[in-house]
Amino acid sequence: MSLRIIKSGLQTTIQDGGRPGNLRWGLACGGAADTFAMALGNLLLGNPRSHPCLEVTLTGPEIEFTCDVSIAVTGARFDLALNHQAVANDAVIRVHAGDRLRFGPLRSGARAYIALAGEIQLPPTLDSLSTHVIAGFGGLHGRPLQAGDRIPLNQCRQESARQLPPAYRLDYSTRPLLRVVSGLEARHFSDDTLARFYQGGFTVSPQSNRMGIRLAGEPLPVKGIPQQVSSALCPGTVQVPPNGLPIISFVEGQTIGGYPRIAHVISADLHRLGQLVATARLDFELVDQAAAHRILVGKSRLLAELPSRL
Repeated sequence: MSLRIIKSGLQTTIQDGGRPGNLRWGLACGGAADTFAMALGNLLLGNPRSHPCLEVTLTGPEIEFTCDVSIAVTGARFDLALNHQAVANDAVIRVHAGDRLRFGPLRSGARAYIALAGEIQLPPTLDSLSTHVIAGFGGLHGRPLQAGDRIPLNQCRQESARQLPPAYRLDYSTRPLLRVVSGLEARHFSDDTLARFYQGGFTVSPQSNRMGIRLAGEPLPVKGIPQQVSSALCPGTVQVPPNGLPIISFVEGQTIGGYPRIAHVISADLHRLGQLVATARLDFELVDQAAAHRILVGKSRLLAELPSRL
């Protein structure tokens, strides 16, 4: 039992919940760029939220299955076809041996997740199957999938037809809003600079990757900001380097840095970083820690309630 990669797409990788708890060793958590979308697909199939799946980026693959299994595609919306017949995003798709799943044009978002009602039979690295693209380990040979690759599966099963309720179908077509809390060095920026940061106008640079999301636009003034001692970074940290153009640390970002930290994307919104496309315009909204906690509790409750709504 396996799936065979006919066409790989731009960057298709095996991902799960990553490797949390290793920042002190200099190892980023990695894993799925959009953990919320990954969780939706897995819950549709009755899997744990961080069950290993395939992450598809911008251009999708073509995959042939050698077994009967159910899958679900969530996150970014693509035109999907199974044996030339259109199939739906955000729904259980029953696949049979010999079937081919094809990804067509991308309609919104950046990353989709192919959840599987089965087990990927590959050896874990540090208790995870996720591919760490920057470091080159995990997944299959530590790299994005290529044409001709085979992913061995086990314990494949078929699930009954169901789809996500409308409230759970994510829409990435609007201008993204990222809620943030104030960064440790925000006090070093002038009121005018902070106002410019929060008034929007930045776009996502094409030079972004899983390590960091670089922003383009009018640079922020950084003259007079004291030199920083390198200190801890985590996913969502917004740093301002000497060129004045912010960088948001992403899932495979470095664990320390020396640029001033103007803000941090709240935990509940980190998954939105995984759906940013080049040239997308961003808005930042400052919230306090109490609001950040409430938002995270609300999103966690949504996922906890999903199985009972299917």
